Amino acid sequence: MLEKLRLKLASAEALPLLVLLGIVSGLFAGGIIILLRLLIETLQAKFLPDGNPENYEALSLWMRFLLPLSGALLIGIVFRLLYKGPVQVGVVHVLERLQYHQGNIPVRNFIAQFIGAAISIISGHSVGREGPGVHLGAAGTSFLGQWMKLPNNSLRILVACGAAASIAASFNTPIAGVIFAMEVIVMEYTIAGFAPIIMSAVSATVLTQAVFGKEPVFSVQALQLSNLTELVFLLFMGLTIGALAALFIWVLRITTNKTQKIAFMNRMLLAGLITGICALWVPQIMGIGYDTVNATIMGELGVGLLLTIVFVKLFATTLGLGLGLPAGLIGPTVVIGAAAGGVVGSVAHTLMPGEVASAGFYAMLGMAAMMGATLQAPLAALMALLELTVNTNIILPGMLVVIVAGLTSSHLFRQESVFLMLLKERGLDFKSNPVAQALRRVGVAGEMSRSLLRTPNLLRRNEAQALLQNEPEWLVVEKDNVPVALMPSVELAHYLTMNQQDEVDLLEIPAQRYDFAMIGIRDTLQLALEQMDQRHLDVLCVGHKKLGQNGEQTNVDYQVHGILTRQMLETHYRFH
Repeated sequence: MLEKLRLKLASAEALPLLVLLGIVSGLFAGGIIILLRLLIETLQAKFLPDGNPENYEALSLWMRFLLPLSGALLIGIVFRLLYKGPVQVGVVHVLERLQYHQGNIPVRNFIAQFIGAAISIISGHSVGREGPGVHLGAAGTSFLGQWMKLPNNSLRILVACGAAASIAASFNTPIAGVIFAMEVIVMEYTIAGFAPIIMSAVSATVLTQAVFGKEPVFSVQALQLSNLTELVFLLFMGLTIGALAALFIWVLRITTNKTQKIAFMNRMLLAGLITGICALWVPQIMGIGYDTVNATIMGELGVGLLLTIVFVKLFATTLGLGLGLPAGLIGPTVVIGAAAGGVVGSVAHTLMPGEVASAGFYAMLGMAAMMGATLQAPLAALMALLELTVNTNIILPGMLVVIVAGLTSSHLFRQESVFLMLLKERGLDFKSNPVAQALRRVGVAGEMSRSLLRTPNLLRRNEAQALLQNEPEWLVVEKDNVPVALMPSVELAHYLTMNQQDEVDLLEIPAQRYDFAMIGIRDTLQLALEQMDQRHLDVLCVGHKKLGQNGEQTNVDYQVHGILTRQMLETHYRFH
């Protein structure tokens, strides 16, 4: 039954099964996010004044300096003890595993992300938990798929389900979680992807609400545009926040590029020192900072402080993450955007007192604009804005600000999505062309021909005739029990018709034979095409691969499930 399930999931007609897996994935990923949040908030409440998990501002000067430094030192020690080489974490790591490893995410990176993110946030670094949450949710659902030995095309969907569930659980915004997974993680919109990802976000949100309640992340007043003349201020805010997003991406790129050769421990200590110094001056930049967002929305912070928070938070975050802190950047962009929006709102009130919306209105718009421009995910930002405010009146101005900010960052300042930038800094890229998108949705098991027989190369005539009576499409020709060639069975039938020899050597008779390589039954059609192109082949043998003593693939002791040709790939793409 499980084997039939795997074969069904390898095809393009597996939507009901994927929806069921989406529900399970959402519960699994949501549980991981709940554990991370409980760990962080419980420990924060134990040492922060008044038991408030975000009350870093009430710490003494020395504590604000020593806490980030101690956390960075602890991360360096833990990672040195647990891991010999570098460990990749975060959303960029998820994109890399999707592009180059078909969604298989290592366990050790999951552990490193959980520990590293918890220490970074608890110790007051200017980072967020949403990026780590995406990694943890995606990794958790990847483990689920690997444990069930599901085909890799469905594993990609499970990874997207985990990412959507983590965003939905973090912000209590299921729609934004779905759009984030489609815009940022898989970078495509399909019905087969939407349905399971939606169910994953829903189940994760329900589970999170059962634990933490239905209260929104931010305390939002009734917000709306006062008059159309405010569109001028909104346009200005879009341009300003777009420039801030471009600066954020640029500083992060430079820091990442220039500091990679520094030893990890030294980078961590430098990150702790930078955060500690910034925290002495502006303690509001410590931790996730959602208390600062709420204060900005309520209009409790002055323009000078908001401006200071914008730039100090921006540099503390980009320098810390560029140096390698194992945490996220989505949360900090929300804080930076809210503070920048609050500044514009205060200026608008000064110039047009009583005629413009509240500063909280501008803060919410700024939050969405900064998030959308930095991630180049405008629809996800707009959906988050709508779900957080529960106010359709904010969509029109939100569309203007988010799009202007995104265009300013991407076209005026030539900055791409922060995650794609970081991926390219690793020397990698994310292929998202139509051919790759279509082929990676289906597993090789869904398109391969199962009509084959294994045969030794030396046969007597009656043995060859008996072989053809089974009407196989392909013959896997073996020599000394090792497969050496693939032959269409019609070639043997033609030879027997034209010749009467009693001895038949399938490697010597005039016939069309194909060199081939082995590919795993869980692999996708995209990987199959890549292997064909790299090895200049037109045929692949689908089966269980075995590694030799030197880690090289060998065809000894193999099991063949089917044959996949280049023509099958072209036919699938043409008609799907």
